[in-house]
Amino acid sequence: MSSSREATHAGSWYSDHEPTLSSQLNKWLSQVPNELPGLGRLPVPGARIIIAPHAGYAYSGPCAAWAYKMLDLSKAKRIFLIGPSHHHYLSTIALPQLTRYLTPLSPDPLLLDTDLITHLLSTTTNPRFTTMSPAVDSAEHSLELHLPYIHHLIRTLYPTKPATAYPRLVPMMVGSTSAATEAAFGALLAPYLADETNAFIVSSDFCHWGLRFGYTYYVPDVHMPAPALPLSYPKLPLPMPMPSAARGSSSTAAIAGTQAAIDAVSGGGAFKARSRMLNGGAGVAYIHESISACDVACMKAIASGETALFLDALRKTGNTVCGRHPIGVVYGWVGGGEEG
Repeated sequence: MSSSREATHAGSWYSDHEPTLSSQLNKWLSQVPNELPGLGRLPVPGARIIIAPHAGYAYSGPCAAWAYKMLDLSKAKRIFLIGPSHHHYLSTIALPQLTRYLTPLSPDPLLLDTDLITHLLSTTTNPRFTTMSPAVDSAEHSLELHLPYIHHLIRTLYPTKPATAYPRLVPMMVGSTSAATEAAFGALLAPYLADETNAFIVSSDFCHWGLRFGYTYYVPDVHMPAPALPLSYPKLPLPMPMPSAARGSSSTAAIAGTQAAIDAVSGGGAFKARSRMLNGGAGVAYIHESISACDVACMKAIASGETALFLDALRKTGNTVCGRHPIGVVYGWVGGGEEG
Protein backbone atom coordinates (compact mmCIF):
# COMPACT_ATOMS: atom_id res chain seq x y z
CA MET A 1 0.00 0.00 0.00
CA SER A 2 1.24 3.45 -0.86
CA SER A 3 2.31 5.61 2.06
CA SER A 4 1.29 8.76 0.18
CA ARG A 5 -1.97 10.60 0.66
CA GLU A 6 -3.45 11.53 -2.70
CA ALA A 7 -5.07 14.92 -3.27
CA THR A 8 -8.53 13.38 -3.07
CA HIS A 9 -10.46 16.66 -3.22
CA ALA A 10 -8.52 18.11 -6.16
CA GLY A 11 -10.64 18.50 -9.27
CA SER A 12 -13.76 19.28 -7.25
CA TRP A 13 -13.01 21.45 -4.22
CA TYR A 14 -10.06 23.06 -5.99
CA SER A 15 -8.26 22.73 -9.31
CA ASP A 16 -6.21 19.63 -10.05
CA HIS A 17 -4.42 21.45 -12.89
CA GLU A 18 -1.04 22.73 -11.69
CA PRO A 19 -0.84 25.88 -13.89
CA THR A 20 -4.41 26.87 -12.99
CA LEU A 21 -3.94 26.23 -9.28
CA SER A 22 -0.62 28.10 -9.17
CA SER A 23 -2.16 31.03 -11.03
CA GLN A 24 -5.10 31.18 -8.62
CA LEU A 25 -2.90 31.07 -5.52
CA ASN A 26 -0.64 33.79 -6.92
CA LYS A 27 -3.65 35.93 -7.83
CA TRP A 28 -5.28 35.65 -4.41
CA LEU A 29 -2.04 36.35 -2.55
CA SER A 30 -1.31 39.33 -4.81
CA GLN A 31 -4.71 40.81 -3.94
CA VAL A 32 -3.60 41.10 -0.32
CA PRO A 33 -1.59 44.31 0.22
CA ASN A 34 2.11 43.92 0.94
CA GLU A 35 1.72 46.26 3.90
CA LEU A 36 -1.15 46.88 6.32
CA PRO A 37 -1.73 49.72 8.80
CA GLY A 38 -0.78 48.68 12.29
CA LEU A 39 1.00 45.57 11.06
CA GLY A 40 3.63 46.85 8.64
CA ARG A 41 5.00 44.71 5.84
CA LEU A 42 3.75 41.19 5.33
CA PRO A 43 4.39 38.56 6.38
CA VAL A 44 4.25 39.76 9.96
CA PRO A 45 7.68 38.96 11.45
CA GLY A 46 7.35 36.12 13.91
CA ALA A 47 3.70 35.37 13.03
CA ARG A 48 3.69 31.59 13.42
CA ILE A 49 0.00 30.84 14.10
CA ILE A 50 -2.85 31.47 11.67
CA ILE A 51 -6.48 30.41 11.41
CA ALA A 52 -7.67 29.88 7.84
CA PRO A 53 -10.77 28.34 6.22
CA HIS A 54 -11.16 24.98 4.50
CA ALA A 55 -14.17 25.42 2.21
CA GLY A 56 -13.86 24.90 -1.53
CA TYR A 57 -11.50 27.41 -3.08
CA ALA A 58 -14.31 29.12 -5.00
CA TYR A 59 -15.55 30.24 -1.58
CA SER A 60 -12.47 30.30 0.66
CA GLY A 61 -9.46 30.74 -1.60
CA PRO A 62 -9.30 34.58 -1.56
CA CYS A 63 -10.09 34.69 2.17
CA ALA A 64 -7.38 32.15 3.06
CA ALA A 65 -4.84 34.27 1.20
CA TRP A 66 -5.15 36.95 3.91
CA ALA A 67 -4.08 34.48 6.58
CA TYR A 68 -1.30 32.93 4.51
CA LYS A 69 0.12 36.31 3.52
CA MET A 70 0.54 37.02 7.27
CA LEU A 71 2.35 33.74 8.00
CA ASP A 72 6.10 33.96 8.55
CA LEU A 73 7.75 30.67 7.54
CA SER A 74 11.27 32.07 7.30
CA LYS A 75 12.45 30.08 10.34
CA ALA A 76 10.07 27.15 10.05
CA LYS A 77 11.43 23.62 10.14
CA ARG A 78 8.10 22.04 11.04
CA ILE A 79 4.47 22.96 10.35
CA PHE A 80 1.66 21.73 12.58
CA LEU A 81 -1.60 21.52 10.60
CA ILE A 82 -4.56 21.19 12.98
CA GLY A 83 -8.10 20.66 11.74
CA PRO A 84 -11.47 19.27 12.84
CA SER A 85 -12.93 15.89 11.98
CA HIS A 86 -16.03 16.13 9.79
CA HIS A 87 -16.82 12.45 9.18
CA HIS A 88 -15.09 10.33 11.83
CA TYR A 89 -16.05 10.53 15.50
CA LEU A 90 -13.32 10.67 18.11
CA SER A 91 -12.77 12.46 21.40
CA THR A 92 -9.02 12.84 21.12
CA ILE A 93 -6.47 13.86 18.46
CA ALA A 94 -5.62 11.55 15.56
CA LEU A 95 -2.28 11.52 13.75
CA PRO A 96 -1.62 10.11 10.25
CA GLN A 97 -0.38 6.65 9.42
CA LEU A 98 0.76 7.92 6.02
CA THR A 99 4.13 9.59 5.53
CA ARG A 100 3.68 11.87 2.52
CA TYR A 101 0.97 14.27 1.32
CA LEU A 102 0.59 15.02 -2.39
CA THR A 103 -0.72 18.19 -4.02
CA PRO A 104 -1.34 19.02 -7.70
CA LEU A 105 1.52 21.55 -7.56
CA SER A 106 4.34 19.04 -7.87
CA PRO A 107 5.04 15.32 -8.15
CA ASP A 108 7.28 15.79 -5.11
CA PRO A 109 5.18 15.29 -1.96
CA LEU A 110 5.16 17.22 1.28
CA LEU A 111 6.89 15.00 3.83
CA LEU A 112 5.52 14.39 7.30
CA ASP A 113 7.63 14.52 10.46
CA THR A 114 7.30 10.80 11.12
CA ASP A 115 9.79 10.89 14.00
CA LEU A 116 7.72 13.41 15.94
CA ILE A 117 4.46 11.65 15.07
CA THR A 118 5.88 8.36 16.38
CA HIS A 119 7.06 10.12 19.53
CA LEU A 120 3.65 11.70 20.17
CA LEU A 121 1.89 8.37 19.65
CA SER A 122 4.21 6.75 22.18
CA THR A 123 3.31 9.28 24.88
CA THR A 124 1.63 7.40 27.74
CA THR A 125 0.19 10.32 29.69
CA ASN A 126 -3.49 11.13 29.30
CA PRO A 127 -4.99 12.25 27.04
CA ARG A 128 -3.35 10.04 24.44
CA PHE A 129 -3.05 10.51 20.70
CA THR A 130 -4.52 7.96 18.33
CA THR A 131 -4.09 7.28 14.61
CA MET A 132 -6.36 7.91 11.65
CA SER A 133 -6.55 5.26 8.96
CA PRO A 134 -5.55 6.18 5.40
CA ALA A 135 -9.24 6.04 4.45
CA VAL A 136 -10.23 8.48 7.20
CA ASP A 137 -7.26 10.68 6.30
CA SER A 138 -8.25 10.75 2.62
CA ALA A 139 -11.89 11.55 3.36
CA GLU A 140 -11.14 14.55 5.60
CA HIS A 141 -10.97 17.87 3.77
CA SER A 142 -10.08 20.21 6.66
CA LEU A 143 -6.40 19.34 6.34
CA GLU A 144 -6.13 18.82 2.59
CA LEU A 145 -7.55 22.21 1.64
CA HIS A 146 -4.50 23.86 3.24
CA LEU A 147 -1.87 21.76 1.50
CA PRO A 148 -1.76 23.73 -1.80
CA TYR A 149 -1.24 27.02 0.06
CA ILE A 150 1.47 25.46 2.25
CA HIS A 151 3.17 23.88 -0.75
CA HIS A 152 3.00 27.11 -2.73
CA LEU A 153 4.44 29.25 0.07
CA ILE A 154 7.30 26.84 0.75
CA ARG A 155 8.21 26.56 -2.94
CA THR A 156 8.17 30.35 -3.24
CA LEU A 157 10.28 30.80 -0.11
CA TYR A 158 12.81 28.10 -1.04
CA PRO A 159 12.87 27.94 -4.86
CA THR A 160 16.23 26.13 -5.01
CA LYS A 161 15.71 23.64 -2.20
CA PRO A 162 14.70 20.05 -2.89
CA ALA A 163 11.38 18.93 -1.45
CA THR A 164 13.24 16.75 1.03
CA ALA A 165 14.58 19.94 2.65
CA TYR A 166 11.16 21.56 3.12
CA PRO A 167 9.68 21.96 6.61
CA ARG A 168 8.01 18.72 7.69
CA LEU A 169 4.28 18.51 8.36
CA VAL A 170 2.56 17.31 11.53
CA PRO A 171 -1.13 16.94 10.61
CA MET A 172 -3.56 16.61 13.53
CA MET A 173 -7.25 15.78 13.27
CA VAL A 174 -9.04 16.98 16.39
CA GLY A 175 -12.27 15.29 17.44
CA SER A 176 -15.05 16.39 19.77
CA THR A 177 -12.71 17.15 22.63
CA SER A 178 -13.69 18.64 25.96
CA ALA A 179 -12.11 21.88 27.11
CA ALA A 180 -10.21 19.90 29.75
CA THR A 181 -8.82 17.56 27.08
CA GLU A 182 -7.85 20.52 24.91
CA ALA A 183 -6.03 22.15 27.80
CA ALA A 184 -4.21 18.89 28.58
CA PHE A 185 -3.10 18.45 24.98
CA GLY A 186 -2.08 22.09 25.00
CA ALA A 187 0.14 21.59 28.00
CA LEU A 188 1.72 18.55 26.34
CA LEU A 189 2.39 20.45 23.13
CA ALA A 190 3.36 23.81 24.65
CA PRO A 191 7.13 23.25 24.24
CA TYR A 192 6.64 23.09 20.48
CA LEU A 193 4.89 26.46 20.51
CA ALA A 194 7.84 27.94 22.37
CA ASP A 195 10.17 26.82 19.58
CA GLU A 196 10.32 29.52 16.88
CA THR A 197 11.11 26.89 14.23
CA ASN A 198 7.55 25.56 14.51
CA ALA A 199 4.59 27.11 12.67
CA PHE A 200 0.92 26.36 13.28
CA ILE A 201 -2.01 26.42 10.86
CA VAL A 202 -5.45 26.01 12.41
CA SER A 203 -8.14 24.95 9.96
CA SER A 204 -11.54 26.45 10.69
CA ASP A 205 -14.52 27.90 8.93
CA PHE A 206 -16.79 30.07 11.03
CA CYS A 207 -20.59 30.32 10.93
CA HIS A 208 -22.49 27.63 9.00
CA TRP A 209 -25.96 29.17 8.73
CA GLY A 210 -29.19 27.66 7.48
CA LEU A 211 -31.63 24.82 8.02
CA ARG A 212 -29.24 22.27 6.52
CA PHE A 213 -26.84 23.06 9.36
CA GLY A 214 -29.53 23.21 12.02
CA TYR A 215 -28.49 26.77 12.84
CA THR A 216 -30.56 29.88 12.09
CA TYR A 217 -29.52 32.16 14.94
CA TYR A 218 -30.39 35.75 14.07
CA VAL A 219 -29.84 39.10 15.80
CA PRO A 220 -32.18 41.67 14.20
CA ASP A 221 -30.76 44.82 15.77
CA VAL A 222 -27.07 44.43 14.92
CA HIS A 223 -25.61 46.71 12.26
CA MET A 224 -21.92 46.53 11.46
CA PRO A 225 -19.68 49.30 10.12
CA ALA A 226 -18.23 49.13 6.65
CA PRO A 227 -15.32 46.68 6.42
CA ALA A 228 -11.83 48.02 7.02
CA LEU A 229 -10.30 45.62 4.48
CA PRO A 230 -11.62 44.15 1.23
CA LEU A 231 -12.98 40.61 1.38
CA SER A 232 -14.06 37.97 -1.10
CA TYR A 233 -17.54 39.44 -0.69
CA PRO A 234 -16.87 43.15 -0.04
CA LYS A 235 -20.08 43.92 1.85
CA LEU A 236 -19.20 41.67 4.78
CA PRO A 237 -17.43 43.23 7.78
CA LEU A 238 -14.45 41.88 9.69
CA PRO A 239 -12.70 42.70 12.96
CA MET A 240 -10.65 45.87 13.02
CA PRO A 241 -6.89 45.28 13.40
CA MET A 242 -5.78 45.39 17.02
CA PRO A 243 -3.46 48.29 17.86
CA SER A 244 0.13 47.13 18.21
CA ALA A 245 0.14 48.01 21.90
CA ALA A 246 -2.85 45.76 22.53
CA ARG A 247 -1.70 42.71 20.61
CA GLY A 248 -0.44 39.97 22.87
CA SER A 249 -2.00 41.55 25.93
CA SER A 250 -5.35 41.33 27.65
CA SER A 251 -5.87 44.86 28.90
CA THR A 252 -9.01 45.66 30.84
CA ALA A 253 -10.22 47.93 28.04
CA ALA A 254 -9.61 45.28 25.36
CA ILE A 255 -11.43 42.61 27.35
CA ALA A 256 -14.32 44.98 28.01
CA GLY A 257 -14.57 45.83 24.32
CA THR A 258 -14.60 42.18 23.35
CA GLN A 259 -17.20 41.35 25.98
CA ALA A 260 -19.36 44.19 24.66
CA ALA A 261 -19.15 42.73 21.14
CA ILE A 262 -20.23 39.34 22.51
CA ASP A 263 -23.08 40.80 24.55
CA ALA A 264 -24.30 42.73 21.51
CA VAL A 265 -25.06 39.46 19.70
CA SER A 266 -26.36 37.50 22.69
CA GLY A 267 -29.99 38.56 22.41
CA GLY A 268 -30.88 36.76 19.21
CA GLY A 269 -32.96 33.70 18.48
CA ALA A 270 -33.96 31.27 15.76
CA PHE A 271 -34.85 32.95 12.47
CA LYS A 272 -38.50 32.26 11.69
CA ALA A 273 -40.19 35.01 9.71
CA ARG A 274 -39.42 35.73 6.06
CA SER A 275 -39.96 39.45 6.37
CA ARG A 276 -37.80 42.56 6.45
CA MET A 277 -35.08 40.43 8.06
CA LEU A 278 -34.17 39.03 4.64
CA ASN A 279 -33.47 42.40 3.09
CA GLY A 280 -32.71 44.65 5.99
CA GLY A 281 -34.61 47.80 6.66
CA ALA A 282 -35.20 50.40 9.30
CA GLY A 283 -33.83 48.96 12.52
CA VAL A 284 -33.57 45.46 11.08
CA ALA A 285 -30.27 43.88 10.08
CA TYR A 286 -29.64 41.83 6.99
CA ILE A 287 -29.10 38.14 7.73
CA HIS A 288 -25.51 38.42 6.58
CA GLU A 289 -24.98 41.32 9.00
CA SER A 290 -26.20 39.17 11.87
CA ILE A 291 -23.96 36.28 10.81
CA SER A 292 -20.97 38.60 10.47
CA ALA A 293 -21.57 40.19 13.87
CA CYS A 294 -21.55 36.76 15.52
CA ASP A 295 -18.39 35.75 13.66
CA VAL A 296 -16.65 39.02 14.50
CA ALA A 297 -17.51 38.56 18.18
CA CYS A 298 -15.89 35.11 18.09
CA MET A 299 -12.85 36.44 16.21
CA LYS A 300 -12.38 39.23 18.72
CA ALA A 301 -12.59 36.70 21.54
CA ILE A 302 -9.93 34.54 19.88
CA ALA A 303 -7.70 37.56 19.30
CA SER A 304 -7.99 38.51 22.97
CA GLY A 305 -6.24 35.32 24.02
CA GLU A 306 -8.88 34.79 26.70
CA THR A 307 -10.40 31.32 26.49
CA ALA A 308 -13.31 32.35 28.72
CA LEU A 309 -14.36 35.00 26.20
CA PHE A 310 -14.28 32.56 23.28
CA LEU A 311 -16.34 30.01 25.21
CA ASP A 312 -18.75 32.77 26.23
CA ALA A 313 -19.23 33.79 22.60
CA LEU A 314 -19.92 30.19 21.60
CA ARG A 315 -22.36 29.65 24.46
CA LYS A 316 -24.33 32.84 23.84
CA THR A 317 -24.63 32.53 20.06
CA GLY A 318 -24.26 28.79 19.47
CA ASN A 319 -22.02 29.79 16.56
CA THR A 320 -21.15 26.80 14.40
CA VAL A 321 -17.38 27.37 14.34
CA CYS A 322 -16.30 23.96 13.06
CA GLY A 323 -12.70 24.45 14.19
CA ARG A 324 -13.60 25.36 17.77
CA HIS A 325 -11.85 22.24 19.11
CA PRO A 326 -8.58 22.80 17.18
CA ILE A 327 -8.72 26.43 18.32
CA GLY A 328 -9.24 25.17 21.87
CA VAL A 329 -6.14 22.99 21.63
CA VAL A 330 -4.09 25.97 20.50
CA TYR A 331 -5.49 27.98 23.40
CA GLY A 332 -4.17 25.22 25.63
CA TRP A 333 -0.73 25.65 24.09
CA VAL A 334 -0.85 29.36 24.71
CA GLY A 335 -1.89 28.72 28.28
CA GLY A 336 -5.53 29.74 28.25
CA GLY A 337 -7.26 26.41 28.85
CA GLU A 338 -10.48 26.47 30.85
CA GLU A 339 -13.00 23.88 31.98
CA GLY A 340 -16.41 24.10 30.33
